[in-house]
Amino acid sequence: MTAPPQDAYQVSAVTRYLRELLQGNRHLTDIWVEGEVSNLSKPSSGHIYFTLKDRNASLRCVFFRNRNMGQGDRVEGGASLVVHGSISLYEQRGELSFQVDFVQPAGTGALAAEFERRRAAFEAEGVFAEDRKRPLPRFPRRIGVVTSPTGAVIRDITSVLGRRWPMAELLLAPAPVQGPEAALAIAEAIRVIGRDHQPDVVIIARGGGAAEDLWAFNEDPVVRAIYASPVPVVSAVGHETDVTLADLVADVRAPTPSAAAELVAPDRADVARVVTSLRARGEVHVTRGLDAAREGLAGGVEALISALPDVVERRQRVVERATSTVRLIEQHVAHTRERTAEFAGRLAALSPAATLERGYAIVERDAQDGGGIVTRAGELSTGDRVTLQLGDGRKAARIEASGGTA
Repeated sequence: MTAPPQDAYQVSAVTRYLRELLQGNRHLTDIWVEGEVSNLSKPSSGHIYFTLKDRNASLRCVFFRNRNMGQGDRVEGGASLVVHGSISLYEQRGELSFQVDFVQPAGTGALAAEFERRRAAFEAEGVFAEDRKRPLPRFPRRIGVVTSPTGAVIRDITSVLGRRWPMAELLLAPAPVQGPEAALAIAEAIRVIGRDHQPDVVIIARGGGAAEDLWAFNEDPVVRAIYASPVPVVSAVGHETDVTLADLVADVRAPTPSAAAELVAPDRADVARVVTSLRARGEVHVTRGLDAAREGLAGGVEALISALPDVVERRQRVVERATSTVRLIEQHVAHTRERTAEFAGRLAALSPAATLERGYAIVERDAQDGGGIVTRAGELSTGDRVTLQLGDGRKAARIEASGGTA
């Protein structure tokens, strides 16, 4: 009898090596496979066993109970499916199988199927739960924006915030919004702006595009970064009809970047009207209270006078105290009116008209040069045509050289 060679491997060692080899291949642990369901078995254990086949080959599949919750009805004999999962090896039998974690009807499309798979996985984790979403601050002092530093999106957001709530500080965390490096860059921008700059709210924005262009906002790093944000996040990605996973995990979804700016910033004109209304109501309330106090004091004085008609000294003391009380109330009312007037004056000083009256000007680039409000000298070049909004009107101008206009 011939002895086995000294370097022969145990069967278990071979099957273990093959399993580890398969698990270490990223092309086999995150793949989609399309085929027709046959040899379907749904035992009482809750696991689903079936074969996925095409015209030339077949692949044994297992859909474990902890993965098939809510998806088992999609697996029926003869059905054409697109399934996601990983190739694995059952060591004890040396059998190759496909471990399924998500199924979709065939014809869905690769991107749509992957989107649904990721959405289902995040939903199972509770990432999209409504009860964890936070309200937006009413009067933000610092507003963070994660978007491309160039293009119409940041200009639109800046314009809306400048018009509605110019007292807020705008913090831009620049990041590419499409391409292979976009997801990691966006996620890092979200983390950095929330950790280092402490805004009251963050807007994540991108203009419209194809599903492939918006795909960075469906990637795991972006979803996780939004979920972990220490402040509320508003997602404004694509058009109103586009839906990304960033929209689903964000605290608030906006249909457009401009709408996102309107959501996070109150209208200062509305705030001014509310303050004026509160001031008027306060004055009415104080006046009514003062009148009631006077009537009460007068009635008390009369009652005391009636009760003590012969005690002149005490009657005089009561009158003096009543007079002093009325004086104190009137002083308090006067002080309250002064504070209200001071607050109204401060609010009026914030208006653009007041700022212009002090000698400032708003510089707008001519429509032929791209339009928009100019906030930095570096945005202008020699020959650019601009319009100056002054306290008493508008004047056209042209940039001749650095430091002068004509």
